[in-house]
Parts: sequence; structure tokens; C-alpha cells
Amino acid sequence: MKGTKPQLVVDNSAISMIPPPPEYFSEYARAEWRRIMPGIIERGVVVDADMGSLENYCMAQGNAREFQAEASKPHRRGTDTAAKYYRLANQAMQTARQLAAELGLTPISRARTPMKGGNGDDDSLLD
Repeated sequence: MKGTKPQLVVDNSAISMIPPPPEYFSEYARAEWRRIMPGIIERGVVVDADMGSLENYCMAQGNAREFQAEASKPHRRGTDTAAKYYRLANQAMQTARQLAAELGLTPISRARTPMKGGNGDDDSLLD
């Protein structure tokens, strides 16, 4: 089914403080959480109900980095094990990319997202 994705809108019940990353996150997932959360808060579009998707995004991104690191180890290069890790990294990257678009973390999805406190009038940018 084709169509356009609905616009993300600023939500008055959006999270306003950065929660700590979940304890079960890998170090890569924690780093991603710390990297993206300031922008998430600034845009004001993520509510508590979205936290599962946000956690899944960070885990998928963390997994992609972990799998890539495993595949790139010198003793694995050119082996079936390396190929398996590259496939897993690719799958994790696809999942992360899909979730990123849903959460407003890609350039196109950010362009559809108003800023918190903005009035939607961009004419001032032309002055």
C-alpha cells in the first residue's frame, strides 16, 4: 500500500528529561542512547509509549556495531563466521534504519518534524 507517512507532531506529553539508558544495554547501545536523546527531547515528539521503539532502535544500532566489530577481527576475515556476522550486522542496520525513520531520526523524517515550541512558521528563515 502506497501513501505518505503522517507528520510527526510535537506532543505536550512528550518526555522532557533524558532517562538513563536501560541496564541491559550493551556499551554500543548506551552510546547511541546518549547520542540521540538530546535531539529526541528537543523535538518533543516521543512519549512514554514510544520508549520501547526507542530502546529497540538503540539495541539494533548497538548490535550492528557489535556484529561489525566481530566480523572485522583479523582472525575472522574471509571466514564463514565473518560472513555470518556481516549478515547479522546488515539485518540489524535495516532494523535500526526502519526504527530511526519512525522516531524522526533520519534527515527526511526530521524535516517532517516540527521543533518543540515552534509555531510552524518558517518565513523568518527567509529574512
